[in-house]
Amino acid sequence: MKINKKHQLKNRYSHKVYIPSLAVTLIRKIRQSLPSKAIVRSLKLNPFKFASIGLATCLLLTSIVTPHALAQNSPLKAPVREVKDTYFGQTITDPYRWMEDLQAVETQKWMKAQADYARTYLDKLPMRDEILKELNALSDVGVRVTDVRRRSDLYFYTRRAPNENDFKLYVRKGLNGTERLLVDPEKLSSMGKRYSLGAWNMSWDGRYVSYIISVGGAENGELRVVEVETGRDLGERIDRTRFGGGSWLPDGKSFLYQRMQKVSAGSPATDFYQKRRIYLHKLGTNPDTDKPVFGFDVNPSIKFDQKLSPSVLTDPSWKYVLLRVNSGVSPNSEFYITSLDALKQTPVPWRKLATFDDEVSDISIHGEDLYLQTYKNTPRYKIIRTSLLKPNLQQAETIFPASEAVVEDFKVQKDALYVQTLDGGNRKIWRVDYKNKQTEPLKLPYEGSASFGFNPADMEGIFFNLVSWTKSRALFVYEPNNGIAKDTNLVPPIPIDMSDIEFVNAKAKSYDGTMIPLVIMYKRGLKRDGTNPVLMDGYGAYGVENISPIFAPYTLPWLNRGGAIIWTGVRGGGEYGEQWHQAGFQKTKPNTWKDFIACAEYLIKEKYTSPQHLGIQGASAGGILISNAIAERPELFGAAIINVGLNNALRAETTANGVPNIAEFGSFKTQLGFKALLAMDGYHKIEKGVKYPATLLTHGINDPRVEPWMSAKMAAQLQTASTSGKPVLLRIDYDAGHGQGSTKQQHNEKRADTYAFLFQQLGKHESKLLK
Repeated sequence: MKINKKHQLKNRYSHKVYIPSLAVTLIRKIRQSLPSKAIVRSLKLNPFKFASIGLATCLLLTSIVTPHALAQNSPLKAPVREVKDTYFGQTITDPYRWMEDLQAVETQKWMKAQADYARTYLDKLPMRDEILKELNALSDVGVRVTDVRRRSDLYFYTRRAPNENDFKLYVRKGLNGTERLLVDPEKLSSMGKRYSLGAWNMSWDGRYVSYIISVGGAENGELRVVEVETGRDLGERIDRTRFGGGSWLPDGKSFLYQRMQKVSAGSPATDFYQKRRIYLHKLGTNPDTDKPVFGFDVNPSIKFDQKLSPSVLTDPSWKYVLLRVNSGVSPNSEFYITSLDALKQTPVPWRKLATFDDEVSDISIHGEDLYLQTYKNTPRYKIIRTSLLKPNLQQAETIFPASEAVVEDFKVQKDALYVQTLDGGNRKIWRVDYKNKQTEPLKLPYEGSASFGFNPADMEGIFFNLVSWTKSRALFVYEPNNGIAKDTNLVPPIPIDMSDIEFVNAKAKSYDGTMIPLVIMYKRGLKRDGTNPVLMDGYGAYGVENISPIFAPYTLPWLNRGGAIIWTGVRGGGEYGEQWHQAGFQKTKPNTWKDFIACAEYLIKEKYTSPQHLGIQGASAGGILISNAIAERPELFGAAIINVGLNNALRAETTANGVPNIAEFGSFKTQLGFKALLAMDGYHKIEKGVKYPATLLTHGINDPRVEPWMSAKMAAQLQTASTSGKPVLLRIDYDAGHGQGSTKQQHNEKRADTYAFLFQQLGKHESKLLK
């Protein structure tokens, strides 16, 4: 096991903030856009195919409720109160700065009125209830199991049964043992508060599980501990926790964890994620007396800026503690090490293994060897090996060289090194012999995309997930003694037939000649005559890829009605490594939406659709992409969906999560940073008198990553500026955050709203319904 930066919300699919020990799947795919592939990768919602509604009924309903009729009686436009800021001699006018005070009565009233209007509008859409009925029924097909982990012969996992709304934490002894419920968020909910399960981890002996619980999708929560054998809550309560769920120590009675500082009332929002520390907690003691072992103002011999974020990892096969220091969302980190015994000292003596300049993204230990994943001079990454006691990265031995495929992840196991690669959208796993470096790909049971599961370093072989566009995710264990991968049967298959859905891998030429990968998804029989409703999804941030296969039957309500869904791999993402990422961030960020526009033009040229039938969607950092796409080419799109969008990039740095994201987007405190942020700020590009497409903006009021006012200001700007007569809706969920922690029902309702809105705006073309 290693400290894996991909265990952060790489939710980098979401506007990223550090979550150092969340599962790889959640991190890669959490952008909370609906129907975003990212959220389905993390939450695995599974509707299946139903018959399309009758043609006569569709025509009748469409004739009764038209987009024009629904657009009447819109809420009053927001009052304009201009605030002027001057950056490096350039004055920027902000008409809706007052909305940034979410506690102000006026802001709350305006947002609530907008939310009520959006709810009324969406509820009247003729297809909304039928689509929701499909999604509700189909998401109850089969048992959903995620995040399987092993300690000795105990298997822990989160599970959601049919007709349940949330995932719960279970344990079983052996692969075929009887499962027992450990943590049920629904039972914890009380007095109108809805709790959701966050990060969690097991003690080395499997006796305890530490976990984080939060309210209403807020993510920032409270760390608790449950006894595995009895299910007894130990009464541990540690607030100001969010990341990791605890890294246990050998005694089974203590663990290390990250805690945020206590912020006083009236402090700037930017203080929230600063001055973080790692603490040592012993069961049964007061957490306010816990010993700090690393972080801000802990060790005088270690320079630690208040903006840095530490995370820690332990493993039963190690006699050391590894520590990572993140500088915002930058892909490279600093790494430190200390012995388990040294934790008793004050201050704890930490030894640095790698600096930020070494451009190391991950690190792990095997015996007395140190393994590192680096992109220094190799933008698609490689794995190197050096001495743990006397590391020399400049003379380190290359164990897995750079190639056309991106080295995305690696695991240091008892028998061998395992490497996960990404080539465009295709993932593979390789086994590398420690001694002779002989490398061979794992033989997969069937064609699909393979990715690591949870793998303790003392294990021979490896757990991996396998998924394809037409087959649901399964968890396999590779046994090196016979070279066979066996299905653990811990993740039940989802019995939904996707065999009549076709997938086309294509490439679109961007404005500068760069070829942009995209995947086109539709039901067999679709005619390319330019009249199909199309939903094109994009992200393009943090080096997170967007085109690898997922099993997504939640798309069937759209596909069965003649729609197509497009996944785009624009620059800023991770489809082709760090070079692809850096070609779409900070000053190069315009490439992201220009690539997206090129994909739209390709679809129109190839007659998959036409502008009036083309809808687009992005979430979180993907809001930059969508807001700029409609600002620069409003005539190219019929409708836009912006979920929890980072629409006002110039103001992001003033928010709690804005400071950690400076590495990705830049800072308005430098001239280059200001120019980059202004260039990517869709809110400031909206101009009066332009015919903008219909737009649905969604947000959770408890969002800890992107402030809800980002969507409110964008909605107000579009409502005032657009002359198209098309609706601009602000959908607010008052019991949700960025998407993590939302229930099955919340996701289904959001999807139903999205599909119904798009069909209404893009045209359903009943004559083209596929049987």
